[in-house]
Amino acid sequence: MSGIVAIVGRPNVGKSTLFNRLMGERKAIVDDVSGVTRDRHYAKSEWLGREFSVIDTGGYVPRSSDIFEKSIRQQVEIAIDEADVLLFVVDVTTDLTDLDEEFAKILRRSDKPVIVVVNKVDNHERKLESNVFYSLGFEELYPISAVSGSGTGELLDTLVGLLPEPVEVEDSELPRIALIGRPNVGKSSLCNALLGQERTMVTEIAGTTRDTIDTHYNAFGKEFLLVDTAGIRKKAKVHENVEFYSVMRSISAVEGADVCVILIDALTGMEAQDVNLFRLAQRNGKGIVILVNKWDLVEKDTHSTKAYTEAVKNKISPFVDVPILFISALTKQRIHKAIEKAIEVHENTKKRVSTSKLNDVLLPIIQEKPPPSKKGKYIKIKYITQLKSNKVSFAFFCNLPQYVSEAYTRFLENQIREHFDFEGVPITIYFRKK
Repeated sequence: MSGIVAIVGRPNVGKSTLFNRLMGERKAIVDDVSGVTRDRHYAKSEWLGREFSVIDTGGYVPRSSDIFEKSIRQQVEIAIDEADVLLFVVDVTTDLTDLDEEFAKILRRSDKPVIVVVNKVDNHERKLESNVFYSLGFEELYPISAVSGSGTGELLDTLVGLLPEPVEVEDSELPRIALIGRPNVGKSSLCNALLGQERTMVTEIAGTTRDTIDTHYNAFGKEFLLVDTAGIRKKAKVHENVEFYSVMRSISAVEGADVCVILIDALTGMEAQDVNLFRLAQRNGKGIVILVNKWDLVEKDTHSTKAYTEAVKNKISPFVDVPILFISALTKQRIHKAIEKAIEVHENTKKRVSTSKLNDVLLPIIQEKPPPSKKGKYIKIKYITQLKSNKVSFAFFCNLPQYVSEAYTRFLENQIREHFDFEGVPITIYFRKK
């Protein structure tokens, strides 16, 4: 399990710019996850070999005479609850503001590590001016420029040192299946439908991180750990920030799971946040099953299922080798089929293909359809092996790895999927110099 870092601070201090900098690309919003109503971003980052999740709490300023009391306080409190380290961003060009001091009061009451990040420090004079923020009462203060990246290396060095040591999920042969999805999509109903059938065979197991609870399910010939997610637990302080809260809970659930079962509402279709949760699971290399819930409420004809499946695949492309099932948690329609499929996907995440079999199957295909030449140079793939990794990944050894196109990489992935069943599992392909 990796840690969670939340970027907090008043509006317009550069939180999103810092987020993009930590992601290592300016167009982070293209690849990273946004909330459905209020432009939340979260994604994975890595520094010095440590992976962690970053949440940008920016972008939400309601039209209110009391901005802080009505909205930002809630958001900061949720971030304090769920994050391991808090980056408190302030702006050197505006000096200290009342809102900065309000933030500081709340953050000082937490027991979480806080780093004050003084942004827009792009010359020596501003570096001297940044010292005024020591008056906020925190030991760690880093003057940076999120735009240029100046100072962010030192900030990250300190940040990863404050993250908790990675907690290994208890080794268990049982699949860990997380139900994730937007609020009110039916996660609790599905949980209750599954657990209510044979309650005597359900036992509670303490979770490995924070306050998640894994439920041990053992009935109807199926045994697995059901990972609690955002929709199952209610907290009083969430109120209108329920989407933001569910985002943070989903990150923990995804990281602790082997398979992510993503519920979408049949009546509303696959929306932006559903796609975002899908990408989150994909980036974490988790097995994925999509369940279209409330199918009993949809007016259907003979083509409905096929048309709906195509619409979902268009949204999640190019990774479309994912099982999509149509269920009703209310009537219990196909819920056991859904669990069977999740367990099959879990088996696929553990699958190992021998090097000899990979080469016997794929090298003749590559010989028949080799990578296109680039700049007059021909790419020769000599050898393929599956890497030992937590994620399903393959290495293709060749003479010019830098010239292999994205289109050809997809072709190779499709060949792997066609000849070796990896349904529901993200595949990573690396090209290495032979």
